[in-house]
Amino acid sequence: MISEYIIDETLIKVGSDYIWLWVAIEPENREILSLSISKERNMFVAERFLSNIVSEYGAHPVSTDGGTWYPMTCRFLKLRHHLHSTWEKSLIERTMPYIKDRTESFDDYFPCKLKHCKLKHVMNWLNLFVDYHNSELKLLK
Repeated sequence: MISEYIIDETLIKVGSDYIWLWVAIEPENREILSLSISKERNMFVAERFLSNIVSEYGAHPVSTDGGTWYPMTCRFLKLRHHLHSTWEKSLIERTMPYIKDRTESFDDYFPCKLKHCKLKHVMNWLNLFVDYHNSELKLLK
């Protein structure tokens, strides 16, 4: 059961480029529901990210930081939006560095040398990381 989505985004470095990493977690089990990367951070990217989550997990309330693109995106998708509570903020703020550290380590050891890279290898690695993380959570229960 999903009670809500806790969502945040952060800037990460891949090769010599910076990209946005979008993350959605579920607060009860701390499962990572979705990850996405983009070269831009705006309402259109946020809408695509949230739409994919809603199509997979259904409509649930959304908790975010003060990003200006989230309230309008939630209104467009007919989702209830609220700012992170202290507890929600602590959950996402622990998850983001956890993912970011591992992503940057991956890039240190397996840097992309392609010009105009489409970042598919980064998404493949992130998907593998999410599968591993979520399976570890299930083993702990």
